[in-house]
Amino acid sequence: MQSLSTSKSVPFRQSVLRIWLFLFLAALAAGQTSVSPHKEAPKTMHATGPFDVKVTAQDDKSDDPLLNRMTLDKQYHGDLEATGKGQMLTAGTEVKGSGAYVAIEKVTGTLKGHTGSFVLQHSGTMTQNAPQLSVTIVPDSGTGELKGIAGKMTINIAAGGKHSYDIEYTLPQTD
Repeated sequence: MQSLSTSKSVPFRQSVLRIWLFLFLAALAAGQTSVSPHKEAPKTMHATGPFDVKVTAQDDKSDDPLLNRMTLDKQYHGDLEATGKGQMLTAGTEVKGSGAYVAIEKVTGTLKGHTGSFVLQHSGTMTQNAPQLSVTIVPDSGTGELKGIAGKMTINIAAGGKHSYDIEYTLPQTD
């Protein structure tokens, strides 16, 4: 039985290295590989303020009174000076304090000096008066100076029905 000698494995390793180097250089020439320095992760920022909301029930002729469609009309103030327009679907239940809603809302205005728009996706569930709410900025929905925005919004409702928001977001680094 013949064994593989060290002298025979060196040319094999050199061949593998040459192939790898050739593939790397070909990918680099095609723009598929970047040798640029690593970019910093975007800094997470916060925006806060109050907002006013008008919810209008639509005149859909549903045969189920627990299912409803509504329009949203919002005015944001504070760090976000904007309007929000959206559609909301709701589901009630026979148990008081339980239900759900989903909504899509387009926000247009200025966020801490950056002008543009973005879309919010709402998903809320209430289980016997215990709310769970998720409001996410739809990926790649940002326009203008808000292009590339990512993040989420927290909605707070104080006693007396006063609404406020806290947006945790990132924007791409500008050079």
